[in-house]
Parts: sequence; C-alpha cells; structure tokens
Amino acid sequence: MRNIPFPVWRLMLAYSLMMAGTSMVVLIAGIIGVAMAPTAAVATLPVALAVVGLASSTLPTGKLLGRFGRNKVFKAYAVLAIGSALFASASLAHASFAGFCLASFMMGWATAAGHQYRFAALEAVPADLAPKATSALLLGGLLGAFVGPELAVRGRWLLETEFAGSFLLLAAAYLVGLFIVSSHRDSKHFAPIHAGNSGRPIGVILRSPAVLLAVGASGIAYGVMSLIMSATPISMTQHSHHSLEATKVVIQSHIAGMFLPSLLYGSLFAFLGFRGMLWSGLLIFFACLVVALLNTDFIHYWLALVLLGIGWNFLFLTGTNLLSYGYRPEERFRVQSTNDFLVFTIQALVSFSSGWLMYQWQWHGLLLACVPLLILFMVMLARTDFATLTPASSS
Repeated sequence: MRNIPFPVWRLMLAYSLMMAGTSMVVLIAGIIGVAMAPTAAVATLPVALAVVGLASSTLPTGKLLGRFGRNKVFKAYAVLAIGSALFASASLAHASFAGFCLASFMMGWATAAGHQYRFAALEAVPADLAPKATSALLLGGLLGAFVGPELAVRGRWLLETEFAGSFLLLAAAYLVGLFIVSSHRDSKHFAPIHAGNSGRPIGVILRSPAVLLAVGASGIAYGVMSLIMSATPISMTQHSHHSLEATKVVIQSHIAGMFLPSLLYGSLFAFLGFRGMLWSGLLIFFACLVVALLNTDFIHYWLALVLLGIGWNFLFLTGTNLLSYGYRPEERFRVQSTNDFLVFTIQALVSFSSGWLMYQWQWHGLLLACVPLLILFMVMLARTDFATLTPASSS
C-alpha cells in the first residue's frame, strides 16, 4: 500500500462510514421485516428496497457528477444519508413498516455516491497504481463491516423502540462521513468534460469486450453475494435458531471477507492478471455453496459467508479495474454510472427474490438457485479472448 496518496485514504474513511449503513441494514432490516411486515414473504423488502434505491440512483448520479463534480455531489448525498437514517429511526418509533421501507430506499439512493468513491480513487493515482488504489479504498468496507453491526447492537435498546436508536447512531456516523468527504477535490488526471465532447455512443461502449466482462464480473459478484447475504440473518435467527450475536459475527466476518483480501489484491493481481482473478473468484463462490449446503451449524454459516465475501472481492475489484479499459476520459461518468446501474439492478432483482425464495424453497433451495448464475458467467469467462482487452484510451 506504499505510494498511495492521502486523498485515497481520506476516501477510504468516508467509504467506511457510508458502508456502515449497508452492513447495518443487512444485519437487522430483515429481522425488523419479520416483526413488522404483513407477511413473511416480504420480510426482506427493506433490504431489497435499499438496493433498488441504489440502482435507481446510479444514472441520475452520473448526470449530477458530470454537471457539478464529485465534491458537491458527495456532500449532497451525505446529507441525504443522514436524513434517511433519522427517518428510519422515526419510522420504527411509529411502527410504520412503509416508512421504514421508504427510509431504506432513500439510504440506498445515498449509497450510490459511496460506490463512486472507488472511481474517485482511480482518478487520484497514475494507471499503474490503480489496482492498489481500489484495494485501499475497499479496505474502508472492512471498517464499515464492524462499525455498522456494532451500531446496530449498541443502539438496539437505546430508545424505547427496538433498533430505533441504532439508526440514530448511524445518522451520527454519516455526519462524520460528511465532514471527511467535504475535503475531497476532483482529480486533475482526467480532462474536464465539455459540451458536445461526451465521447462515443453508450451502446458502442457497452459492446466492447472489456466493458461486457467488467459488468458481468461485478454483476455476478453482487448478484450471488446479495442473494445469499440477504437471507442469512433470517435463516440463522428464524430457521436455525442462532442468536443475534452469532448472526452479527457471521455478517461481520462476511463483510470482513469482502474487504480484507484487498490488502493482498494488488500482489495477487500482478501474479494472476484479469483471467486468474476472475476464475479464482468464481471457484470460491462454488466452494461457498458447497459448504453452506452441508449443514446449518454456526461454523458452516461462518465459513460459507467468509468464502462468499472473498469471492465477491476478487470478482468486483477485478471488474472495477477492467471497466477502466473500456472508456475514454470524457466518457467516464456515463460509463461508470451505466455500469453501476446494470450491476445494482441485478442486485435489486436478486434481493427481491431472496425473501420469496426463503419463503418458498428455504435455505437450501436459495443456495441451489445460485448455480445457474455461476454457470452462465463461467461460459462468458471461457469465451472471452483476454488478448483483446486493451485500454480504450490507447486505441
């Protein structure tokens, strides 16, 4: 992690606080849904709506970034995150499931800015440091993996209504993130976008091998990860009768598995390249399914979710770095936002499916539903000619 400039580490801290909200929602929103939802089939609706909010936000966020720059958009979305956490707390206090769902949607919308931090990190360094910059940025997720669940547990009975205090603490964490991200300045590594100079049509860009594989890698990473992760708290607490503390450890370990490999990602990428990292992530996902299918003991949940996190890290980080091969400087906001729209739309669809699959097919059926997704990406990966993957800016 040497030679990484300070702005990347600053973004990492802001990212950790934004992701604290995500990890909190993953841990307790499904449990809140079981208690408040009109039917168990929609218990994961708040989690799914957080993802829908994220997916819905990506394209508008890209337009706002192109018009106002990262600094103003990052600050505005941090304010929105604070407001959504406060609204979630108030909705729980008034026993409003609809209000809590709306708050989750708003929180997801605000999170779109947090996911743009990784592209800001790419722009803050020369091209040869890009893998290290993105891996350093995602280390913030490791901190968020512990901050979010800890805020959830410590704030559980802070107020009279269960978990209302958790979101109050989250609003305070978002406020700290606002102060941190306010210092960010747009990078000078890319030329500014001028009117009439927005690059190639988006349809042409999306057909390039680099972009297709990048979107596929990130899409499968988020799709499989979200399908399993969203259902885990319900499966552990409601079906397998594990405690909330045990579930917290599993979720924290999972999110640590998502981000801790970032410490080694730069070295692994230098050795394995795009092809090796993508195949490794895919095989780790298959290993996760095997472990989870064997038993529902704590250790099986724990190991499966750690493997799920590692596989996500390999696929998502590789997809992020590969995407930069598919666009020119003047195309960056359109391509980045379109990529996130496609990826998080996939995540939203599987998040909605998660609650239904748990209700209809239970834990093992949900796990088996992941197999066709992995096979589809395996075929895509096997058919890719990696020799054609060259930076668009060099063509």
